[in-house]
Amino acid sequence: MSTAVADQRRSQILVSLAAVVWAVGTAVGMGILGDGVSQQSRGLFSDHATLIAPHGPAFSIWSVIYVGLLGYVIRQWLPRWSATPLASTTRVPAAWALALNGIWLLVVQAGWVWVSVVVRVGLVVSLGILLDRVRFALAAAEIDMASVLAVPVTFGLYLGWICVATCANVASALVGSGVEPHDRLATILTIVVLAVVVAIVFVLGRRFSSQAIVTALSTAAVWGLAWIAVARFTGELRSTPVAWTALVAAALVALAWALRIRQRA
Repeated sequence: MSTAVADQRRSQILVSLAAVVWAVGTAVGMGILGDGVSQQSRGLFSDHATLIAPHGPAFSIWSVIYVGLLGYVIRQWLPRWSATPLASTTRVPAAWALALNGIWLLVVQAGWVWVSVVVRVGLVVSLGILLDRVRFALAAAEIDMASVLAVPVTFGLYLGWICVATCANVASALVGSGVEPHDRLATILTIVVLAVVVAIVFVLGRRFSSQAIVTALSTAAVWGLAWIAVARFTGELRSTPVAWTALVAAALVALAWALRIRQRA
């Protein structure tokens, strides 16, 4: 077996092992092997624990992301795709993105809320590295639609959602440390964080040239921001200023996406 083939096989096994960690964490997060995420850590991850927590239905985006991740894990073993630049350059960061997802769910189950913030930051970094590599892989070869769905779309959605989720994670950690979620300071901080989310998505959208990545990233961010607005308008923890700010943030992300696509056209 050549060195290149051996390296490819090792990276394929790495992705598969990471998928096992992800699967175990998902079973815990869904309540199959423990309490569900919303019941863990004294309810700090429920949709009414903080002002930036999205409304419950927002988390259905995980179903789409998980289907895409499973497709990636399977596809990276297919002979015709396994040696392509898109597969070979993304396997290691994809393995990190899979494993850290499962680790985050296990850390939350253990009640280590601040550690979960660190894991989420690591997840953002691994996804950023992966999509940066996708940029060059897409430029190097013609990519079929299945590959676009398996990598740029799946991991673009993943990163867009995680940008919102990481900010919500920080808010959960602060509330767990004693910050009152109802007071004026919490409202001001939440509005500032929403502005940061818009800035991060805007910067990432400018960095990635792939229309598929930018569209997926923006769609996930708009989805999360819109459901934050719904939660603050109608949920148990209401805040009109935060709700309107989240709506404006979602509109700004959508506008930035539209201008970006128009510019490329």
